[in-house]
Amino acid sequence: MANKRAFDIAFVGLKPGVHEFEFELDDKFFVEKGVQDFSNANAQVKMSLEKNTGFMLLKFEVGGKAGVTCDRCGNNLHIDLWDEFKMLVKLVDNPEEMNQQEEDPDVHYIPRNESHLHVEEWLYEFVLLSIPFQKSCKESELGGANCNKEVLEKLKEMEKQQLENNSNSIWKGLEKFKEN
Repeated sequence: MANKRAFDIAFVGLKPGVHEFEFELDDKFFVEKGVQDFSNANAQVKMSLEKNTGFMLLKFEVGGKAGVTCDRCGNNLHIDLWDEFKMLVKLVDNPEEMNQQEEDPDVHYIPRNESHLHVEEWLYEFVLLSIPFQKSCKESELGGANCNKEVLEKLKEMEKQQLENNSNSIWKGLEKFKEN
């Protein structure tokens, strides 16, 4: 989807009502935006645009898959992307001023004389938001065939050392009271 015009929607010619658009986003789309913490992305975004007089209601449905690294064991995981987002786009005379004053991130203002809606940045943001903040193997898989057992053992060993160090440091100060 290197063609930037693929993300421009000419809404002026659309009749009032609901209109559907679909976008296929792959690694090429995300590489252009910069370094990501996922790979092998294949996202499908279904966008419905409800055109009304003076405003448009957009609904984005994100789906697909992406490859991420497990935060716990470091192995590669394939996660499902799924989320829904809504945006309200209002046509106004002073969009820059209105966008600066607007506190709701789901409301955006564009000039009344605008003919195209640029959705590329929203697509990018919504796919990123559909990736979980914590990425780890499922609890049922913890220590299973997909988990890196060496890393898990090292984590257990480090945890045990930390507990021993903390337990010893707590009692060290109390030893001097033992002698009195």
